[in-house]
Amino acid sequence: MNETETHPLPPFLPENAKILMLGSFPPPKHRWKMDFYYPNFNNDMWRVFGLVFFDDKDYFVDLANKTFHENKIRDFLNEKGIAIYDTAYQVQRLQDNAADKFVQIVEAVDLTKLLAQIPYCQTIITTGELATQTLLAHFRLPETLKIGTPLAFSHNRRDLTLWRMPSTSRAYPLALAKKAESYRLAFQAA
Repeated sequence: MNETETHPLPPFLPENAKILMLGSFPPPKHRWKMDFYYPNFNNDMWRVFGLVFFDDKDYFVDLANKTFHENKIRDFLNEKGIAIYDTAYQVQRLQDNAADKFVQIVEAVDLTKLLAQIPYCQTIITTGELATQTLLAHFRLPETLKIGTPLAFSHNRRDLTLWRMPSTSRAYPLALAKKAESYRLAFQAA
């Protein structure tokens, strides 16, 4: 039987967070290049951020050391009010990776409690199919969302907009520039 893993990182919740980005669950620790979200050097999240905000895919990338500029990322997210966490609190991996189809959620994150900690948040961005489906189930939203499509909904007297974004995993077959364009639309709208 597969071992149950508990989320290894605390939620990253700037006090001024207006946007909450939710993935599904971090990759296995041996794939990490930093102790923060999207730590796998083969994941393009921080390259997408570099393209969207600085027109430079390597803005947050330390190419010489094949890692990321973690402090630069944290400072930027704090400045912009972007919170990050995942939709799964505990999982079992069916393979040694973080691919959605090989991750079984044992316990989902209580997204209502998470949102209560960031009262200014009005936009949620999910970064893949499993994260989106977990969020839709939590809020009992029946819709299926196409990538790049917003969904407005209310929860606990708060108006929220959900954006489903493409996965930034290189296994997801979409060019980096196209992924960045999807994220750019969501960030501009927020």
